[in-house]
Amino acid sequence: MFSHNPFAELSASVSPSVMQAYVVVMAVLVAGGTLFDIVHKKSAKYFFDNWRDSKSKAKQRISSGEMMSIAVQIAMVDVMASGEFCNARRRIAHLLTMYGFVIYVVTTVIMVFAYPTPASPTPAALTTLWYIGALMVCLGGYWFWFFIRVDVASEGHSPFRLTKADLFVVSLLVSVTLGVAWAAMGGGVGFLFWLYILATIVLFGGVPWSKFAHMFFKPAAAFEKRISRADGTAENLPTQTRDDPAQQERHSMELLRGAPMDMGLGIKREVPRHY
Repeated sequence: MFSHNPFAELSASVSPSVMQAYVVVMAVLVAGGTLFDIVHKKSAKYFFDNWRDSKSKAKQRISSGEMMSIAVQIAMVDVMASGEFCNARRRIAHLLTMYGFVIYVVTTVIMVFAYPTPASPTPAALTTLWYIGALMVCLGGYWFWFFIRVDVASEGHSPFRLTKADLFVVSLLVSVTLGVAWAAMGGGVGFLFWLYILATIVLFGGVPWSKFAHMFFKPAAAFEKRISRADGTAENLPTQTRDDPAQQERHSMELLRGAPMDMGLGIKREVPRHY
């Protein structure tokens, strides 16, 4: 199963040019949906307004070398290692899903455009990577959905409870799961194939109403956050140290103004399950 290209098998019923056009349309939907999301939610306007405000209040100038170092940290820590997650299980699940999705999409594009028919044999390593990527998405996604989600793990809601915010995760898992099931059944045009196509259209066409676009916003938000820490504005929030007398005076509780940073962290020793 892991060595056969389901899209090459599909070419017996669907022209490779149609498959390629479908992939291009999905890419256009993502790009268009992201732009619509930016304009509708005014994300770009907020980002640049906040950037200008931060620059005007900066307490120290950031050199080009420091800017480059921050950009590298964003790429290595915040993007590639999902450094924003403190919970180890959440981070692992996110990394599995993220890297699995990247592998799945890239190998799909390569197989559809470079090896669309049995006449051009697909390297076994490529098809194996396609299955591995899909299974990584399923492992990370279902682990998150049933065991890690806050409303399930900490608030006691049913894992089958759906809200609008779940559109991206659900459509991703349904699309990839159907894709694996369709490929395992030998490919071709059938009931599973059309379900797979429909779920994929919902995934890529639902960008304006799902959290799909957040993968493009998060690096920009992380960059802005690190810049604000470096130039001293700290997003107009108190810094994380109480050693500075000015920060001690800003604390709302007089009892904690001179307290050590690790005071009160005992609450983190227990997972909140008091529902």
